[in-house]
Amino acid sequence: MTRTALLHLAIRVLGTTLVVVLLSAPLWVPGWGPGLIGEIGLVPFPGNLAIIAGFLVLVALYCLTLQRLVRRAGAGSGASVWWMFAIPANFVEDFYIVQRVGAAIAPRIGTAELGWWRWLGFGWCILQLVSLLPGELGRVGGALAILLWLAQWVLTLSITRRLR
Repeated sequence: MTRTALLHLAIRVLGTTLVVVLLSAPLWVPGWGPGLIGEIGLVPFPGNLAIIAGFLVLVALYCLTLQRLVRRAGAGSGASVWWMFAIPANFVEDFYIVQRVGAAIAPRIGTAELGWWRWLGFGWCILQLVSLLPGELGRVGGALAILLWLAQWVLTLSITRRLR
């Protein structure tokens, strides 16, 4: 295994460990607040189940959009975008997905547009991590992450249409 591969493995393992620590924080530091999982639990069943299922459907549609973009760019199958469902590793893997898709489309789109696409992508990835923090900071981070994610999704659709 090369040094680069080892570094990326270490980033994935340590990053995912941090995500698990943040997700489980309400269990070992209850004074911090309910956290993401606890906040979903504030909505009574079956509403909380509908929120989770709806979000997962949106993620699946987003993955299909990214996969279509990679295929239209003529850069392979784009199957790796489905790692977004590898919870909790997806919080770290999403950065790699944005990087790989960006590299795949780079030869086919302008530098400025690619810059915006990457900025929006890495922005929602970072804010998604912030959303794991307890309290107001986590809620604001989550809301901003969703806004950047949707903005990048719209840009992805626009780029995909032009690559027909």
